[in-house]
This record gives sequence, C-alpha cells and structure tokens, in this order.
Amino acid sequence: MRTLTGTGVTPLSGLGRVVWYADEVELGDPPDPSEIDADAERARLEDARSTAEADLESERERAEERVGEEEAEVFGAHVQFLNDPQLREDIEDAIEEGLPAEHAVREGFSGPIEQFEGMEGRMAERADDLRDVRDRLLRVLTDAGGTDLANLPEGSILLAERLTPSDTAKLDPERVAGFATVLGGRTSHAAIFARSLGLPAVVGVGDDLQDIEEGAELVVDGEAGEVIADPDESVRERAATIREVEIRRERVETADGRGIEVAANLGTLAELEGAVEQGADGVGLFRTEFLFLDRESPPDEDEQYETYREALSAFPDGRVVVRTLDVGGDKPIPYLDLPESENPFLGERGIRRSLGPDSELFESQLRALLRAAAGEGSLAVMFPLVSTVEELESAIEAVERVADDLEREGVEHAVPELGVMVETPGAVFVAEELAARVDFLSIGTNDLAQYVMAAARDDDRVADLHDPLHPPVLRAIARSVEAAHANDAWIGMCGEMAGDPALTELLVGLGLDELSMSAVTIPDVKAGVAESETDAAAALAKEALESPTKHAVTNLVDQ
Repeated sequence: MRTLTGTGVTPLSGLGRVVWYADEVELGDPPDPSEIDADAERARLEDARSTAEADLESERERAEERVGEEEAEVFGAHVQFLNDPQLREDIEDAIEEGLPAEHAVREGFSGPIEQFEGMEGRMAERADDLRDVRDRLLRVLTDAGGTDLANLPEGSILLAERLTPSDTAKLDPERVAGFATVLGGRTSHAAIFARSLGLPAVVGVGDDLQDIEEGAELVVDGEAGEVIADPDESVRERAATIREVEIRRERVETADGRGIEVAANLGTLAELEGAVEQGADGVGLFRTEFLFLDRESPPDEDEQYETYREALSAFPDGRVVVRTLDVGGDKPIPYLDLPESENPFLGERGIRRSLGPDSELFESQLRALLRAAAGEGSLAVMFPLVSTVEELESAIEAVERVADDLEREGVEHAVPELGVMVETPGAVFVAEELAARVDFLSIGTNDLAQYVMAAARDDDRVADLHDPLHPPVLRAIARSVEAAHANDAWIGMCGEMAGDPALTELLVGLGLDELSMSAVTIPDVKAGVAESETDAAAALAKEALESPTKHAVTNLVDQ
C-alpha cells in the first residue's frame, strides 16, 4: 500500500480502478512545404474552427445545467480564444509558410501558451485554457477522438497531469469514483467543478502520481487529501462505505450554546436547490457576476430584481448576502471596457470599477437590490475589494442617492444591511473604521491570502504560500474579527477556508459569527460547530495566533 498526498478539494472518498488520461494529439513531422495547398488548409482550419465552436457552445449549455452558469462561463472564454484575431493571423501565417493546418495550430498556440505560463495567478491559468482550445482544434483536424470522458468505465478513478474545464465538466459522477491530478490547486477549475459535481478529488499530488499504473486499485480521499494505491482491506472498506451525513435543517450552536450561521456560496440560481437540500441557513455569498456574463449587454434593473427576489424566496427565514458586481482581475466581460493589465489582480477591479467606469451599472444594481430588500426575507449587500475608508463612504453615498431617487419616484424599497469584503491588507488595517460604518464584514480568504502572502492563488510554484494557516493570514483574520465586534458589527467568512471541516473549531475560536461555503461541505461544518466548545476553541485559536509558522499551526489543528 502506498499513500501520496496532495490537496483534497471535497470531503468525499472514492474507490476504483485507475484510468490514465493523456489527451494530447501526437503529430508527426510535417510534409514538405511544396506539398501543401494553402487554400485547402485554410478551408480545413475554418471547418475545424466552426466545429469546435459548436462543440464549445454545447458543452457550455451542459455545464450550466450541471455546475452552474458562472462556472460554465469558462467555455465562453474558450470561444473568444478560438476566434482571437491575433491567434488566427499567426496560424494562417504558418499555413502560408508551408505548414498543414494541424501543425500550424500547434505553432500558432505555442507562443501565447508560453507567455501565459510565465505569468502569475489566474493569468497563468489561461495557459490551460489555451491548451484546451488548441487540443480541441487538433482533435477535429486529425479526427482523433481521444478518451471519452463522459463514458468512462463504471468505478473509474481518473488520473491526469492536469484536467481542463471541459475535461472535468464531462465527468459523470455515476461512473467516476474520483480523480487526482499531478498539478492544480484548491481554486483551480478542476477543483471548483469537483465540488459542484460532488466528486472525490485530490489535486496537486506531484510527479509521484505518474508512477501509479493503469488499472491499479486506488482510493481518492478528498477529505484527507490522500491518494492510496493498492489499499488494504480496511482502507477499501472505509472508502467504499457510503458517506452518511446528517442534514441539519435547523441552525446550529456550539456545545455550550453559541449560535453560528452556516450559509452557502452561490454563483447561480441553479445552485439554490442544492444549498437548501444540504441545510444551508441562508446565502453568505451570492456572486452576481453570472448575471452579466454570456450576453451582449448587461441585465436591466427588473431582471436583476427578479433574480434577487428568487434567491430570497428560497430562504424566507434566512439571510441572503449579495456581493455587488466584482469584475476585473480574471473576470472579463466583453461589453465592458476592461483594460489589459500585466497584473490585473492589482488593478481596476471590484469596487474600484463600480465607483469609476461601471458607475451606471452599479446604480442599476443598487436600485434592484433596494427594491428587492423591501419584500420578504432578509437581504444584505456587500462591496468587494474595498481597501480604503473613502471607497466605502463613496459606496454608501451611492446607496443613499439611489434610496432618495426611489423615494422621489414612489418606488417601494428598503435599505438592506450593508457590509464590506475584507480581502486586502488595506481593509484589515482600517477594519475598525470600516466596521464603524457598516453592519457587517465578510472575509474572503482566497484573495486575502493571495494579497497578504504575495502568492498568486493559482500559481503552483507558490501554492504552499497560498494557505490561510500561515500566521500572517490568521492574524489578519483575528484583527478583522476584533474590529467588527468592537463596533457592534457581525463578521462572516466566505472564502474556501470556511468550508474546510478540519478548520471549523479554529474558526469558532477566532470568533466568526457566520461561515459560508460550497453546499457539499455544509453538513460537515454544521457538525463541527455542534461539537465545538467555545472555551476550548478560543484556546486553540489563541495558541494558533501565537504560533510562528504554518507548520506549527497545522500541527495544532491536526492534534
């Protein structure tokens, strides 16, 4: 029996037989340029591009049904790459120089892939997107079918160097017992899709994974972050046991009676049903970007209003926290003038755009939100990527202006709870001033860890630094909690850290009032809250905050 470790992305385990996935199309040497008919090759290229685009649209529709509209929008980005004018020109130039279409595609994509690989964060992830588009074109041009991921043998454990978004979206949870990859992190496309599909998954295992042979019996433990080859009988039985979790419909309290709200992170209305089924108390993060994606123009006020009301109706006794439009960084929208940036995560995104070039969209969204707040249910609104008091004051002034306008127009409305996303060191350092002006704070640990540790969230080379258990990140969280409570504001957490059941006691000890996560982990986190005792949790948090290294914190949590 051999155990390899990586990053577990779902609290699920699976047992099955290994199927290796290597879908790169092998091309031989190109023929002599004199044998190439450039016109015929251009025609082949255009036919392949049309076929690939149609396939992408079909896959986007399928992914929207299975994992949600926001996650499926990655296929929209692939269509844009497919039709990128510069890429088209480079490929056609290669054809003119005497390469057949498939070799020209490989040549045309090589430079951009290499360029993106040299970047950091989500921009580096674009290299995988480009590979996905390139390989799709090559499969069409060479008539290479590749592995049929949608029809893998029942009980398969899929292993791969990496899985692209379109790869992962094809996986059938009824057939696939889990997957593991050499590369990847907790916030990669593959990890996000795994959580949405409810698949056991471990990513970032490293090169040792490649030593596991096709057909070997394998356990993927997404909770422990382990891949176990040739498991013994006890491990097989444990992995094969159907995971039974108690769905708690009621709100939970710690063992000594402290109530903590456990909510769901949502990207689309399609995810509401799953959140309700898993026992979510409400919605701790409703990402509104999906409303603005995959369309030629932004949604109008009424469409947004209906969407927010539908979310509120799913939780009549709970709270729905809506994050205002958070674009920029890795979230492009075609009809917005989003400038290119070498480091978009440090550029114009979130509230910076809402108070600047997207101010009209911001006003329209606020009108819809204030109207929705007047109905049944409890609505809260939070602003993303706030770094200064001035930004928050400007956002609050915008809310007040919209409320005055609706009042003059005689439109029924209400001002909801207002809050701030704590995602930057700047927000941490002025957390007291921010909390004094709003009803709540919500910590986004994915971006907070990225900015505090100067470690891009999707760069495998610095994956260890992008961990919220590093003392600087933990201390930033603790400082934010203290600032909120000192100003009578409640504070939640909606980053990936909140959904890790192994960290629930630590978060209880840090003083969080609300935890919000992917729906699949809600039952485990609720169970963790119910088992925690406030004093013991506070002692754990105190010791963790005094620890000098991540290793020391990890040991505390493990114990």
